[in-house]
Amino acid sequence: MIADPGTPTLDQLKVFLTVVEVGSFAGAARKLHRATSVVSYTIANLEMQLGVALFDRKTTRKPQLTDAGRTVLAEARSITNGVNGLRAKVSGLLHGLEAEVHLALDVMLPADRVVDALKTFREQFPTVTLHLHMEALGAVTELVINKKAVVGVSGPLDMGLDGLERIRVGSVQLIPVAAPTHPLAAECPQLPGIAREFVQLVLSDRSTLTGDKDFAVVSTRTWRLADLGAKHMLLKEGIGWGNMPIPMVQADLEAGRLVVLDLPDFKGGTYTFDAVYRTDSPPGPAGRWLIERFGQQVAKA
Repeated sequence: MIADPGTPTLDQLKVFLTVVEVGSFAGAARKLHRATSVVSYTIANLEMQLGVALFDRKTTRKPQLTDAGRTVLAEARSITNGVNGLRAKVSGLLHGLEAEVHLALDVMLPADRVVDALKTFREQFPTVTLHLHMEALGAVTELVINKKAVVGVSGPLDMGLDGLERIRVGSVQLIPVAAPTHPLAAECPQLPGIAREFVQLVLSDRSTLTGDKDFAVVSTRTWRLADLGAKHMLLKEGIGWGNMPIPMVQADLEAGRLVVLDLPDFKGGTYTFDAVYRTDSPPGPAGRWLIERFGQQVAKA
């Protein structure tokens, strides 16, 4: 037994994995277009370098992995997968493909659109690392402006911002909802202005762009939350009323956990989405694909 194992070559590991895959030295030789003696010699050298027997050649004619061989097999696969991944990433870089993409999405974007884009992105660009940021209102655009995200899908901004490209990628309908036990949930139409008397749950804007602006806030009493999921939870518990995107509350409406409020002076509205990026640092192929995918979702709908 050697005191310190040597360093195997990638070729030795490739031959070893091929023998395991096809189940014989002769089969590995045919697949690798080498002589069987060369395959046997390569495995023998690998075993000598590592100081362990990888195959049991005594009890069966077909090479069977030893306990040590099974341990080496797992590591050999990890090494070769890492090398293959490295080559794929470098190949992508040589062809202009980004190594990573930072994507910022508005929390109002329906979940099915997010899942569709991300699952398909993973299939199309397996070598590109995706960093996902979920924010509300102006915080999405702010991430793009500050170069913390290369592409964003932002909600509406009623301001012109130089140096940004904006591409419309659909919208979602917002409706006022509350728990069925809430006073505003009575079946008869409510009086104009009555919603101002009850706590309205409002999504906070954590950006400096629009943090001082209110969007669709009508009540003089507000609870502000930084998380849309928390707002959703409190609405179902009857703690206030508020605007929500229809896809997020559709199941609650059907199950009776929430109801649409009949407010004569507040019917909700359309929340538009724009894909945004800086004109001085436009996205590469993977980033552009994301923008196109969000646009295709609208066309399909």
